[in-house]
Amino acid sequence: MSAERVAAQYNEELCAPGGDLREVIPHVKKYPTLAAWNGKYLARPLFVDEREIHRFAEDLRHLVDLTLSLPDRMFDGNLDKFRSVLDIGDGRWAAIREFDDLLPPCYGRADMYHDGTSFKLLETNLGSECGGWALASEISQAMMEVDAFAGFARRNQLGYVHPVRAVVETLRRFGARVAPGREPVVALLEWRGGLEVYGELWRNFQAALRSAGLDILVAEVPDVHERGGALYLGDTKIDVVYRAFVPDQIVEEPDGWDLVAPVLRAHRAGRVHLWTPLSSNVFANKACLALLSDPAWRRALGEDECRLVDRVLPWTRLINTEALRTDLFDECLARRDQLILKVNARGGGVGAVVGWETDDVMWRQALETSAVEGCVVQQRVKPRPEFVVNPVAGKAEEWHAAYGMFYTPEGFAGLRAKAVPAGSGSIISFTSHADAHAAAVFQQRELPAEVADLPQGAVPADAAK
Repeated sequence: MSAERVAAQYNEELCAPGGDLREVIPHVKKYPTLAAWNGKYLARPLFVDEREIHRFAEDLRHLVDLTLSLPDRMFDGNLDKFRSVLDIGDGRWAAIREFDDLLPPCYGRADMYHDGTSFKLLETNLGSECGGWALASEISQAMMEVDAFAGFARRNQLGYVHPVRAVVETLRRFGARVAPGREPVVALLEWRGGLEVYGELWRNFQAALRSAGLDILVAEVPDVHERGGALYLGDTKIDVVYRAFVPDQIVEEPDGWDLVAPVLRAHRAGRVHLWTPLSSNVFANKACLALLSDPAWRRALGEDECRLVDRVLPWTRLINTEALRTDLFDECLARRDQLILKVNARGGGVGAVVGWETDDVMWRQALETSAVEGCVVQQRVKPRPEFVVNPVAGKAEEWHAAYGMFYTPEGFAGLRAKAVPAGSGSIISFTSHADAHAAAVFQQRELPAEVADLPQGAVPADAAK
């Protein structure tokens, strides 16, 4: 049975008189580790084919490796040329280089759409500042605790990978460098004022990690202090800083360097380790995707590598002041209804301009204005319809979903989704869309759960309890 047929069967059983699947979302809303999050939940989970998602995960890992190789392969190791193409200013670059070597670990969340034929990558979101790990984990776990859903999952060979369990294992491995033989003390640090904005998500993350067996502290950068070369939060010595701040925050505030100085000194002394390095921010820059996509840049790639890029990545091109003087600018003007403009160093749809939702005048102005900051244009990907039963009206409605694939240095680490009603806007983001709903994603496997080769953190359908 395909993932689409599983979805149709779920909707049918949900609508059946007295159907127990109606208990699933109310149970999720009351789940203890989700208590800190006040967002909306989609009325059903989403389903994907296990083979398809694992093939995409393998392609994604190779694409991230290609991205990390860009300075050497395209710029002969000249980092100044590399960061110039990415439009990384002097201040951000200074923050990145003060803290770290350039090459970061593979840790983050790739965002993609399914166009009805295959998954297409939109962004790589490399780095620990990207969220969603706990929502993905806890919504799935909560659903599996409802007998009706656990039975549905067993009948349809559904399972999931628990992203937070993958995070726990990754942090334990990383923390062993500074805390050998014991559990590392991990502190998630937001920037000043960051918890006011993102506090509920990070407290959800904290609750999920603690439930999975690893304690984590949550604070802001000004809350920590240095003592004897080590970093402390109150009287607690920190081994690992789980970074939730970004280079821009350091350089854009007058006292930014003073705020981060204790973390920097302890990091340089080897008394605290930073997960992940600020250099992750470099390779999450959307311009990297344009370098991989554009034949004018990717001459250093082999034929198989180019085929891989074209298989998973939509047509993506750099838009900067130089591009305004080339044929690319005219092509972008002519293809307005097929393109979206995205700012290189921003996420969550912030600053994006949707070509098919603007007119010619606005589109030209957006291209010319955004070229100064550094942007990419990307081919439109139309997400496949996801039919979801409205629990009030009892009828199936069309939604569009953005999938998130988590990855760690050990590999594929699970999925999440966010969805919006079809026709309500083209940017599927909690930041940019007031009606975005969170959803669990379950994989349908062909082999019986007990013999399937499950990845890290995987939870088979028959292990719901």
